[in-house]
Amino acid sequence: MIGENLLQRKPQAGLSRTASNAADELKAFRSCLRWMGVDHSTAGGAVLSWTVFFALNVAVPSISHFVLAYSVHRRPYDAAFQLSLSAAAALAFLCLSSAYRRYGLRRLLFLDELRRESPRVRAGYIAHLTRSFWILSCFVFPCLAVESAYKIWWYLSGVRRIPFLGNAAASDVVACALELASWIYRTGIFLLVCVLIRLICQLQILRLQDFATVFREESEVEAVLRQHLRIRKQLRVTSHRFRSFIVACLIVVTASQFTALLLTTRPYAEVYLFNTGELALCSITLVTGLLLCLRSAAKITHKAQALTSHAAKWHVSATIDSFTPDPEAPLSDTINHAVFVNDASCMEESDDENDDEAKPEDELEDTKLVQPQANTISFQKRQALVTYFENNHAGITIFGFVLDRAWLHTVFMLELSLFLWLLSKTIGIS
Repeated sequence: MIGENLLQRKPQAGLSRTASNAADELKAFRSCLRWMGVDHSTAGGAVLSWTVFFALNVAVPSISHFVLAYSVHRRPYDAAFQLSLSAAAALAFLCLSSAYRRYGLRRLLFLDELRRESPRVRAGYIAHLTRSFWILSCFVFPCLAVESAYKIWWYLSGVRRIPFLGNAAASDVVACALELASWIYRTGIFLLVCVLIRLICQLQILRLQDFATVFREESEVEAVLRQHLRIRKQLRVTSHRFRSFIVACLIVVTASQFTALLLTTRPYAEVYLFNTGELALCSITLVTGLLLCLRSAAKITHKAQALTSHAAKWHVSATIDSFTPDPEAPLSDTINHAVFVNDASCMEESDDENDDEAKPEDELEDTKLVQPQANTISFQKRQALVTYFENNHAGITIFGFVLDRAWLHTVFMLELSLFLWLLSKTIGIS
């Protein structure tokens, strides 16, 4: 039903925002956004969204810190926790609201381009779209259970509270409910944007996997080049839409983690579960969301770069196959040619059988090649296509830097160096 709805939409309707209805493939997604208070499809929804944002991301954390946590020794790390989670939620909210207002939900999720894709890509993307809710719930609900248990235990600890309702028990119940609502809102909206980035990255991965099938059949260089240019355009659009969020998220998470490190390793710091539980849970949430974004982007980049080696293997196979044995040639040359081709096929089959450590990122490299026809594409055209792939690496970029494993290794080493430097200043390691 969903696939039929996608195919039946008119091309000119793809650029417009559509209202939810019984046949809308985004009905569940819009309902999720509405319940989370981030629905900007209407003016009233936008006003309500900003109101909920200021109430749960600014007002409640401020009241919680300055009114409820008036005893410093009771919640010594509350300021770091509140600022970290609120900053991440504000970043996610601004990114989502800006993208929603500028593109609309259908264009943001590239559903307006989906009608031009193959049935395999459409079916896979719709499955990932449905599965994204399950992934979000897998991240949010376990954390919510832990946070709820921690908050209930914290409020039942017997420490004196401010009875702002005239009754201490009622005050604790209301305060606990408000703090939990604020926490679930901030955590949910941050992880929602991270899951959306992962969903869009999955669409690009499906496109790359579908594009790799052109090397299994007779394909003209012009058609291959046109498809690759279209994929590069989509990757560039994806990079431009989310590069600011990824960089800002990296800065916020780094600052949050090193602030927590400085606070917990300073002299005479009291570190135990009662006063550091929320800070630890906040750190786990922020790092998980950041790694989800970085892993999805890096996976796209490496699958796009794998097309170069795949095209080179296709070119080699076509070149070898084009040299048909000459009846007047010596028998040894003919045997050598046959042995070379058979050995290559055997080696490829052996690698597929014995490579137990192959990962999903290597799917493009391990795609079996079907021998192309000798006269389909000339040697010069194939060589030009391989040269084009070698000099035009597609992938997710962040202000000109390709987000691949090398970039992640560089970031990790910088983070590790800063981490060790901070430890040397606090606990004196060398």
